[in-house]
Amino acid sequence: MTRIFRAPAFYIQGPGALGQLGEKAATLGRSVVAICDALVLPQIEAELTETLNRQDISAAVIPFDMDVTIKEMDRLAEEVRRRSGEVVAGIGGGRTLDVAKGVARRTGLPFVSVPTVASTDAPSTRGIVIYDDHHTMVAVEQMDENPAFVIVDTAIIARAPARLLRGGIGDALTAKFETEAAWKGTGLSKQGTRPLKTGVLLGDMCYKMLLEHGPGAMKVAGSGEVTPDLEAVIEAILWLSAVAFENTGLSVAHAVATELGAIEPVRKQSLHGEHAAYGTLVQAVAEGRPEDELRPLFSFCDEIGMPRRLADLGLPAADGAAIAELAARCAKSPFMVNQERRLDANDLATAFQAVENYA
Repeated sequence: MTRIFRAPAFYIQGPGALGQLGEKAATLGRSVVAICDALVLPQIEAELTETLNRQDISAAVIPFDMDVTIKEMDRLAEEVRRRSGEVVAGIGGGRTLDVAKGVARRTGLPFVSVPTVASTDAPSTRGIVIYDDHHTMVAVEQMDENPAFVIVDTAIIARAPARLLRGGIGDALTAKFETEAAWKGTGLSKQGTRPLKTGVLLGDMCYKMLLEHGPGAMKVAGSGEVTPDLEAVIEAILWLSAVAFENTGLSVAHAVATELGAIEPVRKQSLHGEHAAYGTLVQAVAEGRPEDELRPLFSFCDEIGMPRRLADLGLPAADGAAIAELAARCAKSPFMVNQERRLDANDLATAFQAVENYA
């Protein structure tokens, strides 16, 4: 069977990397429209203006502070067309990057991704999560191509709240377990083909980097200090995890994360990455992993302060009935094909209970 590997053309990481935005975007077109998180813009405006103005290009910056909706993507796409944009850049967190991806998709323009936090692995991917006006997820679209450039300024990410980095670690924690499950299961990657072994190896590397460098990175997170531990963890989240899952697939961990995120009190209290980390624990237990694999995983979550019980995530009642209902919803996820043995609702409920009771 044919297998396909896809990834961003260029991944650039380091302190001051934002300064390369103008130069790199200019290789794609002579008119750049940057959609920037309105809260982040005042902190980076001088550097952003300088890097764009340094090139002989037409540049415009549009602040953004809305939900990722069809209406907003269509509105901004029309604005890009009005400005005769040739390149779309997204600068900010998940919402801003997703709406900018949607604009690039609607206008058929190349996309440059500039994450200012490392709270998920989405900045390097093609995926666009879309919501309605009530912040209910309604669709997931895919860009035709991965970002042309992913530009990661670690000096900016080092100033972001520590909890956001912890969330990113949680999202990336899934990579080892889900890539292995996808390899053993029957599902297809985003490319419509069976997974490549490369994705499994990248997922394992991601996990090892998180365990080695995660505690050290969390000690400096939010301080503005850029250390080797922080650099390694950002690389694991924004590069390794993203490329691993896009070329393999998702499994139990994200089935759990998706269903937890659909529960309003949970969504309001905790982050997607925290849901994904909990889902990773459920998956590892449901797969029957031995204690010498489970103990380091649970201990790592405790060491970095990752919530690992449903009550900590905001589930109002984490009793047997609530767990059975949650497990039943997870068992219907399309991600469940990525398992060596198809797990049913009873298997998942048993795993949920084991995670809740794990000392």
